[in-house]
Amino acid sequence: MFGIEYPIFAFSHCRDVVVAVSRAGGMGVLGALYFTPEELELELKWIDEHVGGKPYGVDVVMPAKYEGADLGDAEELLGKLQSMIPQQHKDFLEGLLAEHGVEPSTESADRVLLGWTDQTARPQVEVALKHPIALLANALGPPPADVVELAHEHGVKVAGLASSAHHALKQEAVGVDIIVAQGTEAGGHTGEVSTMVLIPDVVDAVGEDTIVLAAGGIGRGRQVAAGMALGAEGAWTGSIWLTVEEADTPEQAVPKLLAATSRDTVRSRAWTGKPARFLKTAWTEAWESEKSPGYLPMPMQFMLISDALKRIGRSGDGELVTFPVGQIVGSMNQVKPAAQVVYDLMEEYIEAIERLNTITNAD
Repeated sequence: MFGIEYPIFAFSHCRDVVVAVSRAGGMGVLGALYFTPEELELELKWIDEHVGGKPYGVDVVMPAKYEGADLGDAEELLGKLQSMIPQQHKDFLEGLLAEHGVEPSTESADRVLLGWTDQTARPQVEVALKHPIALLANALGPPPADVVELAHEHGVKVAGLASSAHHALKQEAVGVDIIVAQGTEAGGHTGEVSTMVLIPDVVDAVGEDTIVLAAGGIGRGRQVAAGMALGAEGAWTGSIWLTVEEADTPEQAVPKLLAATSRDTVRSRAWTGKPARFLKTAWTEAWESEKSPGYLPMPMQFMLISDALKRIGRSGDGELVTFPVGQIVGSMNQVKPAAQVVYDLMEEYIEAIERLNTITNAD
């Protein structure tokens, strides 16, 4: 379908990682969420100039359900949603930051919505389709049918993430070409079903023409082989690219990621208002405590905390630093070039297949 050498898809918000993986024979997929349309244009132009003609993709977030979906354009939506954030949530957050010595902000919070809504993600899609991308992925729920149709008109395949067979069928119904079956082990937004159970459920539910990629807890070649054995045709990976040499992961988060075990993540609504897996820290513990006012619905939770996350990053306070990452973090204990990670994945994958063949063919 894509002319790639290895069935490895690498989701990353870092353009350098995207290029490195695509040039190594997989497919890098740039997460567009944190970019304005103007910034995304610059990022994709840079990728076009450095990827050497290799295919790459873009991932957007167009949630099927979110607070304020009927509140008009992006500017109107932002104003109304900001006015809906309860004062008790603001007070709780400021108290938490003060407790850890995080200084007040002197900057305006101008990036609180980004691509979390249909209104803000559509401009990102328009920018992406002006470039020679091979894949457009949607991370939360089925993309709008008209977006799928538009991508197909541009010769671009569409992928949708699903955390259950029911969700996969909804994705298929709007015409996506690829289902990313993402188990609960994954970082970021994820469901409750484990990868081992989810992949065969999804493979059996969708039609023969719909490709399924295995996702969630995949960072080793043996895990890629397991996903293929369960019926997937490739692997969608994300967390493992946070600690490669090319990654732009915040400096404070890298040591925490390298030291973390598979038990050091938690699935919580404390980041975006929807269940997402990230590092377990004082931040997650505070939002789960009895003092917490609870979570706000998407996108209001991230609107509430976006400025705080930047302040935490500048403060040097390590206790509050967290980052979306999956349970595979326990295997992420060494910094390597992205290309080497691709090659290591495939080398171990081949070893796993050869081992299985030896077992199967044993007298």
